[in-house]
Amino acid sequence: MKIFKLLDLNSWFNRKREFVLLFDSITSAEEISLIINGQWDGCNSVLVDNFDEIAVDTAAKLLSSTWCFPGDAKAVLVRLTTDELLRRYALKDRNFVNANLRCAVLASMKLSQINLSYAQLNMADLTQADLTQANLTATDFSEANLSQANLKNAELLRANLTKVNLEQADLRGANLTRANLSEANLTNADLTGANLALVDLRGARFDSCNLKGANLTGAKLIEGDLAFANQ
Repeated sequence: MKIFKLLDLNSWFNRKREFVLLFDSITSAEEISLIINGQWDGCNSVLVDNFDEIAVDTAAKLLSSTWCFPGDAKAVLVRLTTDELLRRYALKDRNFVNANLRCAVLASMKLSQINLSYAQLNMADLTQADLTQANLTATDFSEANLSQANLKNAELLRANLTKVNLEQADLRGANLTRANLSEANLTNADLTGANLALVDLRGARFDSCNLKGANLTGAKLIEGDLAFANQ
């Protein structure tokens, strides 16, 4: 009996130290476990024998994810599913500040007056989505598809719209002050009366884009970019 206890105690002290890492979504945890050679628990945590903070941070940044240790007071940006967003919206909830909707498919969804300020919507599919009068302040739409989307009177102050597809989008009366629209596709988009003050428009496509009444004060443009726009 004494020998058994001694062996059991030795086994305890000789065990490898393990670290548990919690991620903001199940998908992130699964993908990052492969990157950092960890053990995924089937939910949102990963077990690793050797903790390398630089490797974890790099993997998390690659997937636009956040992480923490169990019990940490550190805030984690929770990945919001499309179903959960639509369920809450149907219940009259309009507040989705800081939501993580990276790569979400929201094509043709009716989301007027929604508050998605500071949210992550990079690479999301918002084709023909109704975002009229939406609060999209500082929202990250980089490389998203907003073709034919209705953004009439939307608040897009400081929004990141780099390389966004806004072909045939309705942006009449939208406030895009200080937004980044570099390399965006604005072909046939309607920006009548939009506020484009201090906007970065370098490399954007304006073929048949309607800019009548738009405020371009202080906007950054490459000479000749507006040659095919309607002003």
